Amino acid sequence: MWWALLFLCGVQGYFISDEVLSLPGLVNKLNFRQWSGYLQASSGKHLHYWFVTSQRNPLKDPVILWLNGGPGCSSLDGFLSENGPLHVNDDGSTLYINKYSWNKVANVLYLESPAGVGFSYSDDKDYATNDDEVAENNYLALQDFFSKFPNFTENDFYVTGESYGGIYVPTLSMKITNGPAKINLKGFAVGNGLSSAYFNDQSIVYFAYYHGLFGDTLWSKLNRYCCKDGSCNFFNNSEPNCQESLKEVFTIIYNSGLNLYSLYMDCAGGIQRSNMRFHKDLKNLFKFYQFEVVEDTDDSDKLVPPCINGTAQWTWLNRADVRKALHIPENVQSWELCSEVVGKGYQNIYSTMRDFYLKLLNKGLRVLVYNGDIDMACNFLGDNWFVQSLNQQKTLDYQPWIYNKQIAGFYEQYGNLTFLTVKGAGHMVPQWAPAQALKMFESFLSGSTY
Repeated sequence: MWWALLFLCGVQGYFISDEVLSLPGLVNKLNFRQWSGYLQASSGKHLHYWFVTSQRNPLKDPVILWLNGGPGCSSLDGFLSENGPLHVNDDGSTLYINKYSWNKVANVLYLESPAGVGFSYSDDKDYATNDDEVAENNYLALQDFFSKFPNFTENDFYVTGESYGGIYVPTLSMKITNGPAKINLKGFAVGNGLSSAYFNDQSIVYFAYYHGLFGDTLWSKLNRYCCKDGSCNFFNNSEPNCQESLKEVFTIIYNSGLNLYSLYMDCAGGIQRSNMRFHKDLKNLFKFYQFEVVEDTDDSDKLVPPCINGTAQWTWLNRADVRKALHIPENVQSWELCSEVVGKGYQNIYSTMRDFYLKLLNKGLRVLVYNGDIDMACNFLGDNWFVQSLNQQKTLDYQPWIYNKQIAGFYEQYGNLTFLTVKGAGHMVPQWAPAQALKMFESFLSGSTY
């Protein structure tokens, strides 16, 4: 029935020229419609989007924006390997249906942001940007989206994302609440997000020790040199012996060959040390400490992000027939999982999202902060401490949530704000715990019990 309604809407309700009518490698019949094209941001900046309608009731279901992080990583990775309806097989030849896609319950807009990421581009090729500029351009792109798809302006709208999306999501949400555009924002969700540089850096030392990554000798040095009167500073401690001890910690975590994004998973491609492209990006994650890495003149076999194999997505998206199906102009750059030029030129403005959260919670928005609990890039303990630091009144104490008759993780609530962990999942929760992620997402949208 809803399919007929969509058809009858015709040009009036949808931007027909961007519709994707077929996809190379897809053998299944789809029960949703999809569009791929460009949304206009500030002058000369063109942000690529891929929009899929809900499989349930697109005219009534919420519209969700999804943003991957980096900064500089593509949201099409979210589409093709995390919560999107279509995933690509290992050799990049075939698309298959993801039965845990978030478009089972919502219309989902995947936006490649900022310009220079994925298929997004700028006419002047200037890809230096910052937190505020990204928020502004994402806001402008949303206005363009709703002008192209006016039938969705009345739908509830949510901003979601992961990793550096911890900055993108609340800054954009603030733009929406303060701006003139008619966007029916109801809340936002951040997965394994960078919400506070202080809490992320401070907590990773405890996370590493209590996960057995270093022994009592190093732990004793950390307590001797970085702590005083029962209080430890692992964030910006200038004491030389503390600095040396923390250098040992960070070498173990970030340059020993562990999978930074999922501690108990193997590293794709084998152990990868001295990944210079990745370590240049760490400046966006850790503000105070500079990582000294012996440069390897040949970085060609290094994965970025390390231990994460995006070859299948790269292979499929860079096919000429796929680019044509997605309406990508021939002069646009090849797709990369993460853009080195964007990451290198990115300027961080905010070290914490505290003020944003407090203002947005005061506006009555529903907020979810969720973490896979074996991620070391943006670990669960740091995000939990960040949520607690907001000093909201707790309305539900820390307790397990259930999926398929098993404990799926733990959560606690502070009115409209929920902190939730997903047991055994890493940085990309919808990829590594897809069924649990869909259950979590449904509960968030409906405001029901986790």
